Amino acid sequence: MDRATFACSTAFFHDYNSSSQGAFCLPGGHVDFIEKVESFTYSDFFRDYLIPNHPCIFSAKFTEDWGSRRNWVTWDGKPNFDHLLQKFGEAVVPVANCDVKEYNSNPKEELPFKEYIKYWKEYIKNDYRSSRGCLYLKDWHLSRAFPEQDVYTTPVYFSSDWLNEYWDAIAVDDYRFVYMGPKGSWTPFHADVFRSYSWSANICGRKKWLLYPAGQEEYLKDRHGNLPFDVTAPSLQDRSVYPRYNQSQPPVEIVQEAGEIVFIPSGWHHQVYNLLIMKSCTGIDYKEFYNFLKVIAENRISVLENGLDDEASAKNTPKAAISTLGMLHAVFDLKRTVKVLTSLSANEDFKKLDLTSLSPPPEALLHHLKAAIDTALL
Repeated sequence: MDRATFACSTAFFHDYNSSSQGAFCLPGGHVDFIEKVESFTYSDFFRDYLIPNHPCIFSAKFTEDWGSRRNWVTWDGKPNFDHLLQKFGEAVVPVANCDVKEYNSNPKEELPFKEYIKYWKEYIKNDYRSSRGCLYLKDWHLSRAFPEQDVYTTPVYFSSDWLNEYWDAIAVDDYRFVYMGPKGSWTPFHADVFRSYSWSANICGRKKWLLYPAGQEEYLKDRHGNLPFDVTAPSLQDRSVYPRYNQSQPPVEIVQEAGEIVFIPSGWHHQVYNLLIMKSCTGIDYKEFYNFLKVIAENRISVLENGLDDEASAKNTPKAAISTLGMLHAVFDLKRTVKVLTSLSANEDFKKLDLTSLSPPPEALLHHLKAAIDTALL
């Protein structure tokens, strides 16, 4: 920590008073996204996020050298079941049933890891249904059980970890967990142990977070003082049961992509859902999505460059529809395609594709789109 950060952080606590608790609000629910490793220092994190208790998201660049990202995921972004079974198949793991409520959590059992993977494959094959319910492997001390495995490296930003430092010193426990589960698996509403801060890296697929700033949970309690199991349940609208719910802020919503890290500040309650990798979630994988964008773009470019003759205009074709909407609509569509394609090209999972198999290459297509837009606007 540099001196300026130390002075700023010390002054923060001098100015802090308990009346400000629960009043924090992120403008528009915005959460900062930290893109570059080389330009973001520990002092930056400490001063701007840890001390003021603000969430943030770290890009996939912060985890790109982790063994789990290299080995646990297939080239097309799916769980590498074969590798996982080879390394951990004989382990016994804790598994929760997301379809059952037991007190204010999900009931757990222990299963051999290889049995859980077998269940997971069958669950996917059966269109995400099983008579056993939706099972979620959670709170697995994988790093403690397999210390020789190259799983991850703790980012410097989270290296001051008093809780795990204590448990390591007394060699009793730790709070380093691995979670694995299919679409639909989720964690009910909670705050982390001892209201500590936490960080969560997503290796594969996507996760959706609903976050409530510290203090907001008071508005979510029922008339007996109990927190809800599920903050999306319609019953929260019942004022006779949850009398203060209408005073709560909307949750801060984050969709965490593969490779990204979410920082959860101290005391922030949250609820987490496992979504799907792109192919499973939308029915289209990255290569197919690229080709989809290419077709849309090329149709718009054709209209801008060549127009339509009378015969083509009379036909019920996409190009005819574009022409009917007007040339500016074609330009608008092209601009949106450039935006999406630019984002896709920066996606870490998309970069794993053999880009030479794409025709034309993404850079060439982007150049063509931008040139078509510039020409159309002359």
